[in-house]
Amino acid sequence: MQLKSGFYGLLAALLCALSLIGAPRDAWAQTTQETASEDDAARILAIGDSMMAWHMITGNSIADALSDALGEPVVNRSVAGARILYGLPITGALGLKIAKQYHGKPWDWVVINGGGNDLWLGCGCGKCERKINRMVTKSGTSGDIPQLISRIRKTGARVVFVGYLRSPGVDSVIDACRPAGDALEARLIQMAEQMDGVYFLSIADLVPEGDRSYHGADMIHPSKKGSQAIGRLVADLIRKVDENR
Repeated sequence: MQLKSGFYGLLAALLCALSLIGAPRDAWAQTTQETASEDDAARILAIGDSMMAWHMITGNSIADALSDALGEPVVNRSVAGARILYGLPITGALGLKIAKQYHGKPWDWVVINGGGNDLWLGCGCGKCERKINRMVTKSGTSGDIPQLISRIRKTGARVVFVGYLRSPGVDSVIDACRPAGDALEARLIQMAEQMDGVYFLSIADLVPEGDRSYHGADMIHPSKKGSQAIGRLVADLIRKVDENR
């Protein structure tokens, strides 16, 4: 019963996300189809949850901003509502499990975000220690996230793991998630420091105090301005360490 209610809660959140994006049903299907047949020249892949997927339909997502900044195509397979920990096989294979978004040819770079839905929808941002431990342990060496990144690194691709926006001085429905989010990101920083070719990009300080312009109306997801800013930061990091870009 708990699994069933959790699934419907996730489904409701996904449908809400799609309505906020403003994507008609056929547009979502078209985007999924286009992702599967993306330009073979693309060497950068983006995967994750709604933060990465937001504004995808209008071409203003984080991945789109990254593509514009680097002047090269970026494949975006992120899915609104996706989690790190997700047990249902069919919807997981369709992208609601972030690890399932990673497949296909070798890439130069994989840009990832995730974990927020596991905290918000998975444990209500309350007693989340067990969820966090399953995603990444305090040592940063084990858990579903390090396993996914190790799998990616074995192909030679380098990884940027992007943290989440904060909303300093402005109320948000996910304010209760900040302590758990901070704890998760501290472990991700630890993980990145121990893994060659892996970089954690914190955007915790991106938003100025009281500034609403980096968020959408829900104060959860990035506005177009926010997505542009995050995409440029990812591009700056990649250029800094990749001599070919």
